[in-house]
Amino acid sequence: MKIIFATANQNKANEIQKIVPAEIEILSLKDINFEGDIPETQPTIEGNAVQKANFIVDKFAMNCFADDTGLEIEALNGEPGVYSARYAGEDRSDENNMNLVLEKLNNFENKKARFKTVIALSLNKELHTFEGIVEGTIISEKRGMNGFGYDPIFIPIGTDKTFAEMTMEEKNQNSHRARAIRKMVEFLQEK
Repeated sequence: MKIIFATANQNKANEIQKIVPAEIEILSLKDINFEGDIPETQPTIEGNAVQKANFIVDKFAMNCFADDTGLEIEALNGEPGVYSARYAGEDRSDENNMNLVLEKLNNFENKKARFKTVIALSLNKELHTFEGIVEGTIISEKRGMNGFGYDPIFIPIGTDKTFAEMTMEEKNQNSHRARAIRKMVEFLQEK
């Protein structure tokens, strides 16, 4: 089975290919020669995932899934949430986004946060969604060199390592994306 993964982020594509069974071939946007922008204009994580999947299905008429992920911080009323990738505005980068989170959290004792991923799967013109959540804590100094996004400042509950200190295999056992992907894979295996 071939499914397009609607992402330009090769790190995410690699992460997911390692999680899915061998009989499911993940095609990246690069594999289908798509270099344009996919709209992400919805006010929710789920809405963005659905919008991205529908956009690629409309354009290529192939089965597709898309994900959207947000870091939700309790003390910041759920920020950055749906704006996680562009939290620092025009100066957005992983580094600037993390620095803004750390700056905003500076005066708060409550560092509770969670990563939330929603996957929207368009399979044979039917839409299905799958959610993965990992609860954890934001730390005040970046640790680790692996991963991407907010991984260097997020420690999931049950470990003392940030996602950026984990190997890809360790992260895939614990991550929000892996949890959502496992739900999607279970669904696909029942088809």
